[in-house]
Amino acid sequence: MNTPQKAILAADIAALKTRYPDVFAGSRQTRVMTIGVVSALVLGLVLGIVTLDVDWMRFLSGFGKLGEFVVRMLPPSTGTWSKFLIYLHALAETVAIAFLGVLIAAILAFPFGLLAAKNIVPAWLFHFVTRRFLDTVRGVDELIWALIWVGVVGLGPFAGVLALICANFGVFGKLFSEAIEAADKKPIEGIISAGGNQFQVITFGILPQVIPILAGQILYFFESNTRSATIIGIVGAGGIGLHLAEQIRVLEYQHVSALILMILITVAIIDAISSRLRFAIIGRRDILA
Repeated sequence: MNTPQKAILAADIAALKTRYPDVFAGSRQTRVMTIGVVSALVLGLVLGIVTLDVDWMRFLSGFGKLGEFVVRMLPPSTGTWSKFLIYLHALAETVAIAFLGVLIAAILAFPFGLLAAKNIVPAWLFHFVTRRFLDTVRGVDELIWALIWVGVVGLGPFAGVLALICANFGVFGKLFSEAIEAADKKPIEGIISAGGNQFQVITFGILPQVIPILAGQILYFFESNTRSATIIGIVGAGGIGLHLAEQIRVLEYQHVSALILMILITVAIIDAISSRLRFAIIGRRDILA
């Protein structure tokens, strides 16, 4: 940009500032609110460090112990081939727990997502109660659900599946309802103007828009729940997490590193597959559009 153009641009900006002084000057209320929010965050950070007994020297000195753990974990080894097959079976069990937990939770949550969406159910009280129910279920972590279901149905993968269903049900219900509410209104208005009923609005106006979004969310949660299924296995809900906790207790750190490596490889494979599926779904949606 040459000098005459810069001068013209500066003159235009000066004219805009003269014409709209409030826009360029900003709002005092906004500045006060921004300062207040930043101050509250800084105060919360300081109080958290003080009240939680954060010791930075202890944190730094812990790196030496972390190095010792890393040395003990190398090289990753399962000891024997039969042990590797046992771990591999447990890993497959973990993936199965994650798959069933996500799939069943998504199927159960879909009608609740419709009921919680304001553009589907206009009755305020109805979708308010539905959303609070989903909030209640979602407010309990999957680890707590695992402890509950282990006490109800006993140890094993069935408890893990039930725990992930409960944990994902509330999350899916909220995500599905928000995706449905964000659907473009123009196709809906077109169907209504042509005399379509509510069922036709949902079938032809909303679902074609939100299904690719819901599918992407389900694929992401399948990847995420593979890690969650490992954690809940530590409390007895089946899968590779049970073996991981056992090997940590008996100080078999090479086995621990081998199990962690198996989990990382599995998550990476699932992530690669789900990414391809998501892009395929998005591409298919663009073609249909």
